[in-house]
Amino acid sequence: MEERLDVYVANNYSISRTKAKKLIEESKVLVNGACANPSFKVKEDDEVEVIDDLDYEINIEKENIPLDIVYEDDYLLIINKKSGMVVHPAPGNYSGTLVNALLYKFDIENVGEKFRPGIVHRIDKDTSGLMIVAKTEKALEKLSSMIKNKEVKRKYIAIVDGVINHEKGTIDAPIGRDKVNRQKMAVTDVNGKESVTHFEVLKRFQNNTLVKCELETGRTHQIRVHFAYIKHPVTNDPVYGKEVIPGFGQFLHSTSIEFTHPFTNKHIYYEVEPPKEFEEFFNNLE
Repeated sequence: MEERLDVYVANNYSISRTKAKKLIEESKVLVNGACANPSFKVKEDDEVEVIDDLDYEINIEKENIPLDIVYEDDYLLIINKKSGMVVHPAPGNYSGTLVNALLYKFDIENVGEKFRPGIVHRIDKDTSGLMIVAKTEKALEKLSSMIKNKEVKRKYIAIVDGVINHEKGTIDAPIGRDKVNRQKMAVTDVNGKESVTHFEVLKRFQNNTLVKCELETGRTHQIRVHFAYIKHPVTNDPVYGKEVIPGFGQFLHSTSIEFTHPFTNKHIYYEVEPPKEFEEFFNNLE
């Protein structure tokens, strides 16, 4: 008997089909050791492995954690996330996240998935800056579609190792799950998804370069993976580069977000400065 992979995972792990499909699309489901599509037909002798340790019995606690909200209306929020804050609960880390803080302040418990309510797109724990949160299911649907259709402009600034000699560039290299270390991403032709990062050099230093990046796609760890791929890893990146300053992660900051509001058609643009640790390091380079 054959069964669609997303249906098989949903039934066997007691999760929604939407969650199952997302796990598959994030390369967290392997069939006989390889990634597959949600529509893949699972046969009786196939070995299915789900790389997901979330405890679905756990209820996410509401926690009174301060948030820097730069914009809010009835449909969405724009948050200036601090470096060091995890966006949503994950195995071994079910508290202290942005989601815990959001649930305390807003009624978004049923907006999207249990562990990612309201989350339209995420930024890494040690990446600071702007991100969008949906306050309603319809807003989540529309904003997610806008991200997918490249209707949201997201710009980052980063300090990278080494000196980049050209003024502008585009890194067009597919990103997928690292075949050796499943916790990392990598540039790969095997199940890699289209990933495009545009960048512009803002300033050069003796051993570093300050760049502005614009994402055309939004893959996990995209900027970090792409710059490591061209031998200019983000400075202080403990995963894809070499850690320099203990207690602070990569010097990567989501500096601006721009889009047309999906309900009011209002032009939305916000820009925020990087955290003091970023600026202090930058000033020491001059």
